[in-house]
Amino acid sequence: MKGLGWHVIAELSGVDPKVLDDEQLLIKIMVEAAKKAGLTVLATKTHKFSPQGVSAVVIVSESHLFIHTWPEFGYAALDVFSCKDEESTWTAYNEIVKKLRPRGVQVIMIKRGMLQRQELPVPPLGQEGYQIEQLQR
Repeated sequence: MKGLGWHVIAELSGVDPKVLDDEQLLIKIMVEAAKKAGLTVLATKTHKFSPQGVSAVVIVSESHLFIHTWPEFGYAALDVFSCKDEESTWTAYNEIVKKLRPRGVQVIMIKRGMLQRQELPVPPLGQEGYQIEQLQR
C-alpha cells in the first residue's frame, strides 16, 4: 500500500548514561544521521532536564528525528520520521543507533498516511466500543 511517510519508533536500552545526558553530542549525532540519509536539516532544538535527561529534535524538510533520554536508566526513546523514502528513514535510524551503541533495541516501522486504507468511524472518547491498540511487549 502506498503511504506518505515512514516512521521508525525505537526503544534503546543499555546506552552510556554520559552520552544520553549530553545534549550537544546527541544533536550532533542526529544531524549527521539526517545528512547521511540525504535529509534536509532545517532546524534543531534541545532541552536539558535537571538533574539529567535530554529531549532533542532535528526538523528536516522531510519531517523529523527526535530523542528523549533517561540517563539514569540507560534508556532513550527514538523517533525517525521521513516522507522521503523508506531507505532514508532506516539509514538515519541506523546511523543514530550505531553511534549510541545500545545493548538492547526494540523497533517498529509504521507506514504513515496510508492512502489506500479504508477509513472507519471512530466513536467519541468515553463511549462504549472505543479502543486503543497497544503494542504488546
